[in-house]
Amino acid sequence: MNNKIQLQDLGTKDYKTTWEYQEELFKAIVALKMQNRREELELATPNYFLFVSHPHVYTLGKSGDFSNLLLSEKQLADKGATFYKINRGGDITYHGPGQIVGYPILDLENFFTDIHKYLRFLEESIILTLQEYGLECGRSPGETGVWLGVGTPFARKICAMGVRASRWVTMHGFALNVNTDLGYFDHIIPCGIRGKAVTSLHVELGVEKVDEAKVKASILKHFAALFESEFVS
Repeated sequence: MNNKIQLQDLGTKDYKTTWEYQEELFKAIVALKMQNRREELELATPNYFLFVSHPHVYTLGKSGDFSNLLLSEKQLADKGATFYKINRGGDITYHGPGQIVGYPILDLENFFTDIHKYLRFLEESIILTLQEYGLECGRSPGETGVWLGVGTPFARKICAMGVRASRWVTMHGFALNVNTDLGYFDHIIPCGIRGKAVTSLHVELGVEKVDEAKVKASILKHFAALFESEFVS
């Protein structure tokens, strides 16, 4: 079992390019696992964690409803945004500047074989990070992600999540709104959930800009502790 995770910060990168890169890493891990099984080998499978920020883009999960996108093709172009239907779980979400996106591409057999636990650990790494900023946050029953004001009329989502897993290998991940322009969420029904707002860390803290490098460091700290793992460059 390999508990080391290769950390890559891709900076700002096109969504499709990053998706293809994820697929490349994902398929290589699956292929190695198949080789191990076929040839009765015990070659260590790698794990990756990608940080990235995307230009304005809307993505729709495989079970999502296209009607949750409220823009036409022309309106998308006018907003400088793109749209992709992709192979993760969940409905529609937005990615853009000021948002920290994390894509863990893990062989869960290096850690534990439980997708439910994996999702809860993803959420927990964000919850613990936000608690360091003094925010009370948590989970909303039946709704993956991290929320503030759960159980009140002011429930608002700060981190969306959607993953794909096959043969215990994961891809896609989470999107945490840090310095995000929340106006872009007005053009979708976020995650297909009506009547609940979206927020960001800089809005909740009432500051102009949050240091994203510090947020990333906190996420990694909690992620490593929860997964009993070590990040390597």
